[in-house]
Amino acid sequence: MEKVAFEGWLESVSASFLMLNDQQRNQSLDRLISISGAVQLRHLSNGLETLLKRDFLRLLPLELAFYLLRWLDPDTLLTCCLVCKQWNKVISACTEVWQGVCKDLGWRIDESIQDAVHWKNMYLKAKLRMKQLREEDAFETSSLIGHSARVYALYYRDGLLCTGSDDLSAKLWDVRTGQCIYGIQTHTCATVKFDEQKLVTGSFDNTIACWEWSTGAKIQQFRGHTGAVFSVDYNDELDTLVSGSADFTVKVWALSAGNCLNTLTGHTEWVTKVLLQKSQVESMMHSPGDYILLSADKYEIKVWPIGREINCKCLKTLTVSEDRSVCLQPRLQFDGRYIVCSSDLGVYLWDFASFDILRVIKTQDPSSLSLLSFGEVFSLLFDNSFLYVMDLRTETITGRWPLPAYRKSKRGSSFLPGVTTWLNGLDGKNDSGLVFATSMPDHSIHLVLWKENG
Repeated sequence: MEKVAFEGWLESVSASFLMLNDQQRNQSLDRLISISGAVQLRHLSNGLETLLKRDFLRLLPLELAFYLLRWLDPDTLLTCCLVCKQWNKVISACTEVWQGVCKDLGWRIDESIQDAVHWKNMYLKAKLRMKQLREEDAFETSSLIGHSARVYALYYRDGLLCTGSDDLSAKLWDVRTGQCIYGIQTHTCATVKFDEQKLVTGSFDNTIACWEWSTGAKIQQFRGHTGAVFSVDYNDELDTLVSGSADFTVKVWALSAGNCLNTLTGHTEWVTKVLLQKSQVESMMHSPGDYILLSADKYEIKVWPIGREINCKCLKTLTVSEDRSVCLQPRLQFDGRYIVCSSDLGVYLWDFASFDILRVIKTQDPSSLSLLSFGEVFSLLFDNSFLYVMDLRTETITGRWPLPAYRKSKRGSSFLPGVTTWLNGLDGKNDSGLVFATSMPDHSIHLVLWKENG
């Protein structure tokens, strides 16, 4: 009966349809098609609903699941970890995913560690640290008190800070505890450098001295400059000391004997920085392992070959303006591959193999913003009010920290960076210890340290 009734209804509809004009017939077809489409979509969605309820992470091969997960951003990954225990287990087991997000945050990756949970925890710590930098909560401050006159010179190494003062003393401090380890009587120090056994000081009295920490005795004295000595560096392997002075010269000394081996001329301004370093690259002028001396004044940087030979000629003079209209700031960095110096136009990066300018980083106010230290991932800069962390990949400021009114110095020796390995990429361990130190008008030393990040 149902079949007969349906057939009768169909014949009736068909007859009625044939009686319609073309316009009415087209409208009726469209209505039927739309009803049919809706029914089809309903049927399709009912089938898809069953499929969509399946756990694809559970059904897919693990390698394919890992591949898909690598397309997700870290915040989405963390949200997915909350879906269920199975998802958390799979996502937390994907080493490459968490290594990748750590790299994106500037974390250095030891790929020999294949523990996904380790890298997930590192990411969470890195995310917290970067958040602290943005919110000015990554650092803390302390002070070293003990000098009775202006502190002119600072030098940091392995958790120890050396200070040289106008009170005719030099002190060695444990930055972690704030305790003074050694205090010795010296001349007025314009610059200092030390190691475990000795301290080398350059003075406003035109001399250089080498002191023994344990006894405070003067081991050697170097006389010959006719102006204040603003910078010193030395190398025990070469038995060589170099110095830069207000007399526009650089002198090369025998470290143990104290005699002057050579006087390098050519500067027309105070020589405020000297650096002695091994070359790491090959060129027509030098080979890897050659000792290189860099000396800088207000307008130019000179490159000298320093070896066991006494005489040497300037290899290259680097400037940022031929007419001397742009000043170099009193910070110079050289790691054997690249030369970095800040100027009133921005931060300049030279390739040591070719002496070509590789990069110029222009800041909003380069004449007031000074370079402290330059790494592979981050750079540390400062002005009169703040300490800044710049992400060199984007050349944007990722964090800052307020600074008190510190003493200004045209020579740049009364402020310095502390631990700098984190500038090559955070690794979860090197964001600790001293970040920045500067002398204060009240003769104390202001310290900026990494805040404990649990």
